[in-house]
Amino acid sequence: IGNVGGEPYWSWYGFGSRVEWCACFVDWAMNVSGHGDQYAKSSNNAYTPTLVAWFRENKRWGSRDYNNITAGDTIFFDWQGDGTVDHIGIVIGRDDTYVYTVEGNSGDAVKIKQYNLGNVAIYGYGLMNY
Repeated sequence: IGNVGGEPYWSWYGFGSRVEWCACFVDWAMNVSGHGDQYAKSSNNAYTPTLVAWFRENKRWGSRDYNNITAGDTIFFDWQGDGTVDHIGIVIGRDDTYVYTVEGNSGDAVKIKQYNLGNVAIYGYGLMNY
């Protein structure tokens, strides 16, 4: 929490210079937690729409109103509301009102955030099925 610039994450993923690094952070976190084998690394892509496609193809997708999200699932956002996924984070918890996340490249930093479960920017969830 608090890293700015994301260098350890985008360089770990294999990029030689800074990129939009939210997916690189998620991939790094999944791997260091020992769950990289269950994650979409097989897509070999840090592009969030490709990751959504991977979760859907592998029947591990939850729509934005999916109720059984759990810590470790991924959360995808569409900030502009144009149907294109812009950002990914990791769910760290939820209650009856909010989903709590840890995200890389949130204002170019790693941050803990919370969103109302009905937030229209939530596109859906990649389910890790632990």
